[in-house]
Amino acid sequence: MPHFTVVPVKDQALSSCNSLEGINWVDYRDTGQDYPGHQDTVSSDGHGNHKEDSPFLNSAGAACKKNDFYDRNLALFEEELDIRPKVSSLLSRLVSYTNITQGAKEHEEAESTEASRRKTPKSPNMGTLMGVYLPCLQNIFGVILFLRLTWIVGMAGIMQSLLIVLMCCSCTMLTAISMSAIATNGVVPAGGAYFMISRSLGPEFGGAVGLCFYLGTTFASAMYILGAIEIFLKYLVPQAAIFHATDTLGSDSAMLNNMRVYGSICLSLMAVVVFVGVKYVNKLASLFLACVIISIVSIYAGAFKSMTHPPEFPICMLGNRTLVRDRFDVCAKTVIKGNITVPSQLWERFCLLGNMSSVQCDDYFIQNNVTEIPGIPGLSSGIIRENMWGDYQQKGEILEKAGLQSVDAHGAVENFGMYVSADIATSFTLLVGIFFPSATGIMAGSNRSGDLRDAQKSIPVGTILAITTTSLVYFSSVVLFGSCIEGVVLRDKFGDAVRKNLVVGTLSWPSPWVIVIGSFFSTVGAGLQSLTGAPRLLQAIAKDNIIPFLRVFGHGKTNGEPTWALLLTGLIAELGILIASLDMVAPILSMFFLMCYLFVNLACAVQTLLRTPNWRPRFKYYHWALSFLGMSMCLALMFISSWYYAIVAMVIAGMIYKYIEYQGAEKEWGDGIRGLSLSAARYSLLRLEVGPPHTKNWRPQLLVLLKLDEDLHVKYPRLLTFASQLKAGKGLTIVGSVIQGNFLDSYGEMQAAEQAIKHMMEIERVKGFCQTVVASKVREGIVHLIQSCGLGGMKHNTVVLGWPYGWRQSEDPRAWKTFINTVRCTTAAHLALMVPKNVSFYPSNHERFTDGNIDVWWIVHDGGMLMLLPFLLKLHKVWRKCKMRIFTVAQMDDNSIQMKKDLAMFLYQLRIEAEVEVVEMHDSDISAYTYERTLMMEQRSQMLRQMRLSSAERQREAQLVKDRHSLVRMGSLYSDEEEEVVEAPPEKVQMTWTREKCEAERRSRNNAPENFRELMSLKPDQSNVRRMHTAVKLNEVIVNRSHDARLVLLNMPGPPRNTDGDENYMEFLEVLTEGLERVLLVRGGGREVITIYS
Repeated sequence: MPHFTVVPVKDQALSSCNSLEGINWVDYRDTGQDYPGHQDTVSSDGHGNHKEDSPFLNSAGAACKKNDFYDRNLALFEEELDIRPKVSSLLSRLVSYTNITQGAKEHEEAESTEASRRKTPKSPNMGTLMGVYLPCLQNIFGVILFLRLTWIVGMAGIMQSLLIVLMCCSCTMLTAISMSAIATNGVVPAGGAYFMISRSLGPEFGGAVGLCFYLGTTFASAMYILGAIEIFLKYLVPQAAIFHATDTLGSDSAMLNNMRVYGSICLSLMAVVVFVGVKYVNKLASLFLACVIISIVSIYAGAFKSMTHPPEFPICMLGNRTLVRDRFDVCAKTVIKGNITVPSQLWERFCLLGNMSSVQCDDYFIQNNVTEIPGIPGLSSGIIRENMWGDYQQKGEILEKAGLQSVDAHGAVENFGMYVSADIATSFTLLVGIFFPSATGIMAGSNRSGDLRDAQKSIPVGTILAITTTSLVYFSSVVLFGSCIEGVVLRDKFGDAVRKNLVVGTLSWPSPWVIVIGSFFSTVGAGLQSLTGAPRLLQAIAKDNIIPFLRVFGHGKTNGEPTWALLLTGLIAELGILIASLDMVAPILSMFFLMCYLFVNLACAVQTLLRTPNWRPRFKYYHWALSFLGMSMCLALMFISSWYYAIVAMVIAGMIYKYIEYQGAEKEWGDGIRGLSLSAARYSLLRLEVGPPHTKNWRPQLLVLLKLDEDLHVKYPRLLTFASQLKAGKGLTIVGSVIQGNFLDSYGEMQAAEQAIKHMMEIERVKGFCQTVVASKVREGIVHLIQSCGLGGMKHNTVVLGWPYGWRQSEDPRAWKTFINTVRCTTAAHLALMVPKNVSFYPSNHERFTDGNIDVWWIVHDGGMLMLLPFLLKLHKVWRKCKMRIFTVAQMDDNSIQMKKDLAMFLYQLRIEAEVEVVEMHDSDISAYTYERTLMMEQRSQMLRQMRLSSAERQREAQLVKDRHSLVRMGSLYSDEEEEVVEAPPEKVQMTWTREKCEAERRSRNNAPENFRELMSLKPDQSNVRRMHTAVKLNEVIVNRSHDARLVLLNMPGPPRNTDGDENYMEFLEVLTEGLERVLLVRGGGREVITIYS
């Protein structure tokens, strides 16, 4: 039993704080100490491999008085502390973590002074009410509530209006549930829907939906501006109109032109306000929200007051038709002035001036009576029964009240302007598209997550409460409007029947001006908020650098204000202003918001179903079924409101997605689509594992074996070019390489090799995977690749191997034995094999063959590989215009004519167009050239096997053989032997010489010339002579017929069963392909790969 002696060692005091390099200690008792350097750095691990320090490690040392304590307690982990932080360091950094981004608070601070730069940002302190609930209320309540909800109730009726509100609010509620789950799954920096979707579904979906959300927000600003201008021109200052209608039918176009002019002016002023400073917009936000709340409260107050004291807003009816009230003073045909009955202004509008005769009047005016009914009957009037169902109108249709008596008569066209008519054709789907923007704005809380004290609690509670509140307001408003206001007044969009008053204003208390002024300021405020948020969203997308052409919009002023993004936002909003119709702009932004909400639901559903380990939301009241229901509702609402707008929005999103996929910067955000891809790949791989593919589904799944030079560069990139031309982006391609050495020492070299190969694959447009292995011997590494590459059913079935050029000059047999061993391994694994010879002469992907032939020499049947490969190559643009020729060899006892017919029929059934030729090879005597070549081959092999000479002597003796048999050109243009041979220095061996050993050594040296003379008198083996004869004869025929072919495909003979003839096998292949520019040696894998059946 061994004995151990324990010697106590005293602790040595640390002389400095740097006793452990790279470790920064954190002392919790020194709280409040500010360390100057908290920047993340990149360091090296000492082996040349760069590593990124953890962001939780401080880069400046703390007090070093505790280092001795940590050394004693953490000595077991001291070698890891430079890359793995202590728990104390981690927690101290987490405590001081802040997620305030470049948002509103920072923009309000001074821009350039040093004091402001050194100023520590305030910690977020906004709660649920001020941070989420009220901002969501302000964004959800908007112009539609004040300008269009009464009109929607009048057109659709109470029941269908409730259905519209239910659909839209249910959609936003389900989206809010999904958004709450995503927003509470970790710390969410400010960024709203774009951040959540891009980090959940990846940069492609994130960029597409982010831009859709940006466009929706931009068009929302245009919609709010148009609403504000409509209130301004219709109800506040009608005299400010610049364009006036010359006739009754031109009033619509004049109004649109006024909207365009004033809208452009208003947009310019708002853009200037946003450019000057966001702080003014933020300070006015509370005022705008107060206007919204006061306006809504006044509506409820007026509705309940109408139960006892309905407001006086009489409407004038001619028969059952509604008249424009501001065109005349008294709702009567005649008036009494003194004791005389005189025509009223209404009479003068329908009849010739001053004429009481009925002959000169409008027929409908004469035959129907003028009546006056209350416009606001009140909550207790029972008008709700008449307004329960819808009354959709066509454009130009006059508003009529169903209960009034009327005589149908033809009226004059010039009097059409006296009636209130529908300005657009209405339908249920149109009203859905117009109303939906009033349900948007649910992202306001998540956009402010950087300012919230507890975002994971405030966002779900505040958003869901805000949606619940607004939904109740909308539901109750629909019922109140239908219960208090006359149907024809509800259908009167601009209040023409109530003296140009805002319809919802007629119900309000104490005055209609409360609603008019309140709604004007609220729409202006909402427009400013949208014009503030949209550029920042675009700036966030641009700074992520996922869309290259948007990079310029990531820049701004020194304080971070997105100047260029604001300019683009203004230009896009101007497009909405030029549309000039609130009813036309609303469906456009509905599409973009619905697209955004759809992907929020999709993100939540995907994360939930995939059970991603990082998916741990604090908000527990979600389910994938709810997310799918929300997603389905978003999709349904898109097509319900406007199917053509829906298609356009989806096409825009699809185009952005594909652009980011092909041109955008690569981002890895751990998104759910990656997880979805993994799940789909796993499912597909398990399905493929059921059995081997059918012959109809067979395609070459390539394993390309590459050789790297000393600098880890791909030695022959044309192998990858050939693979890309053969695959054309389809199927599996694995590019493998072997690094010789020890894995522990060569790991960094292996990673560098993989990067070099991936870079070359990208250049050559090879879509596939890279696999690099480290092995002590190259031969063993290749065997490992052949055995282990691929996964399940996605394994390679074909190996592409480079030809070992210069194998004749190599003094070490491993140069060509590796090649032959690989051929044997592929045969044993029942894999197909392709060996491109003279691969440097193969065309690049930029070349085009305008003519020429691809010649196939079909010597033995290999399962159809020789037929299939030219067909696949011709699918690529390089080889597309080449013609295919198939040659087969007929012996003396074969009927060559019948063979040609059968081969042509076989190709016809294979649906392959090719020219067929049968080459007859007659029996002939073995030529002296063949005999001499075989003899030379065997002599060289025997010489290298028997003689143990030094390198210089061996070259000298080999030169004698070359001089004597100069028929063979012992060289090549280039060399890519499969294994570089590095001769190890001979080991020093201590020997004791005796007289017997000395004499034996002297005799062996004297016998060397005799051995050489025996070598020269060697007779070749007859089997080798026969093989050489075949190679020479076939080579003569192939060179004669295919010397000008663009590519020659040829059956590759198998290696000999006896390994003693390996070098002879290499010589046979050289002879067989001599004199051909591009040769592809093909060896089948032992199964049929092509079939005549469909």
